[in-house]
Amino acid sequence: MSFQVLSAYRGAMRRLLTTLFALALATPAPAQPAAAVATGTQPVLLPAPWNPIADYVEAGQDEPGYRQWIAKGPWRLGQVRQFHDYLTQSGVSFVAPTWQLLRTASDWRRCGAEPFEVPPQEEWANIVNTLRYVRDHVVPYVGPVEPVSVFRNAALNRCAGGAPESVHKSMSAIDFVPLTPIGREDMMRRLCGEHQRQGPRFNAGLGFYSKMRFHVDSWKYRTWGRDDHGHLACPKVVMPAPVIASAPAGGVGPVAEQAAATSMVSTTPVLKPRESVTTLPVKDPLAPL
Repeated sequence: MSFQVLSAYRGAMRRLLTTLFALALATPAPAQPAAAVATGTQPVLLPAPWNPIADYVEAGQDEPGYRQWIAKGPWRLGQVRQFHDYLTQSGVSFVAPTWQLLRTASDWRRCGAEPFEVPPQEEWANIVNTLRYVRDHVVPYVGPVEPVSVFRNAALNRCAGGAPESVHKSMSAIDFVPLTPIGREDMMRRLCGEHQRQGPRFNAGLGFYSKMRFHVDSWKYRTWGRDDHGHLACPKVVMPAPVIASAPAGGVGPVAEQAAATSMVSTTPVLKPRESVTTLPVKDPLAPL
């Protein structure tokens, strides 16, 4: 092979290699499988938003449902205003929004009942001490709470599976859920501890249902419900029997009877239901209070 031919061959090979190298640089690398890129990582799961009322309040018993309920019976507005004014005079109108205190039962739709109801006026006094207890001994320990069931007439109480002696029928009882994120056992611990200290003064009943729903009334001092491990939510507390002075030998005379009466220890002093302790302005009960 002559020198000229060999030189031309080498030049052609250099140009070919240069072209192939340039093409290799210009070609993008094949995409890696997604699984390979994500090897060793887990998908990020965001916590669900805190919304405990979703388990108990459905459309129709929410705020738009309340406004529709008023619109269907305009006469109800006057009844609501009277109830709101009564709560204001009693110093408990801002413990919870007035319209939420008119919620009936969570099963109202299944039972063919109204989602809201203004109870008879003779029952209004029964809710005052319950709201006082909630204001002073529930909210400070678990934060704001929302009523999900308050007054139930007798027919609705039967349909909803309430006990025949349920104090929801007399408007002493309110079922709540907390609005501040809190664990169920932590909620129980806080409420049970304060209930042991202050419950007797208010004849307060405290009960726990599934999830975050709990019950408060001012009818009788007691507790019920269990935690997620099957244990009693609140430890049993034995109330001491009243202490009565011993009668003197020879019978009980007027002086001994008076001594016995004045020496009795009372753990449940009567609280006046109409005691007024508020100076807060009255708001429109139609608005979210």
